[in-house]
Amino acid sequence: MDTGIIAGLLRQKSGQKIEVLGFQPVGGGSINAAYKVITTAAPFFLKVNRGAQAAPMFAAEVKGLNLLRRFSDFTIPQVINLHTQGNATYLLMEFIEAAGRGAGYWRELAVKLAGLHRQTADAFGLHHDNFIGSLPQANTKTADWPTFFARHRIAPMLKLAFDRNLVDKGFKRDVEAVLNRLTSMMPTEPPALLHGDLWSGNLMVDAAGAPCLVDPAVYYGHREMDLAFAHLFGGFSAEFYRAYAEVYPLEPGFEERLDLYNLYPLFVHLNLFGGSYFGQVNAIISRFT
Repeated sequence: MDTGIIAGLLRQKSGQKIEVLGFQPVGGGSINAAYKVITTAAPFFLKVNRGAQAAPMFAAEVKGLNLLRRFSDFTIPQVINLHTQGNATYLLMEFIEAAGRGAGYWRELAVKLAGLHRQTADAFGLHHDNFIGSLPQANTKTADWPTFFARHRIAPMLKLAFDRNLVDKGFKRDVEAVLNRLTSMMPTEPPALLHGDLWSGNLMVDAAGAPCLVDPAVYYGHREMDLAFAHLFGGFSAEFYRAYAEVYPLEPGFEERLDLYNLYPLFVHLNLFGGSYFGQVNAIISRFT
């Protein structure tokens, strides 16, 4: 890692000369290299990616973090600098010093997430496209949720999986048949501002013991998407779901619908990591056909 580049990025932001003392690798991601940057001032968090899509991917992440900072009460890391040099893109952020969960952590998470979900818009989507993991995520504004979910979430992932020979024509037809029935399967609600990639790896505890969100894939969607995603890989306390239902009740039948929403992240994982995720996707489609 070039300490001169990182020191320069810090100097651009602060106007002060900050010496970089070293880098400590930080785990938790499969797409970017991540480091804790030790300096003569505070520590900072650094993401580095040398892929062709790194610059637009990180730029979209910055926009997402800024939206969360503007429209939620969560702790959201401050972006320090974004820089591309050669084939490498660097995203430098505030380092969140992790601590143990404070009293009432899960309820606080639920209340703050409900507050985020009460932020609404005139359509589903967003004013810019972004990424889910390293895959492009289209956010074309759409009047109704089932159309948005079918056209801009499942259909692109289905096409990518088919083009990569991860699914066959018969399975593709089955998915399309499910998509044609979405209007009768999903409750009507106004667009809600979503984190968009709400799994436990993107949920942290800040130094005060409060919830902190990172790595967003934001857009205005159905709020049940975030809650379904939180179920998918576990790590969220039952207390969180109970508290959310108290402060912002869901329409009856969410437990029956959550697998339908999770077709999207599972298709994402199928396309990113291969056929081991096909069984989960196929089981959901079989259930709804």
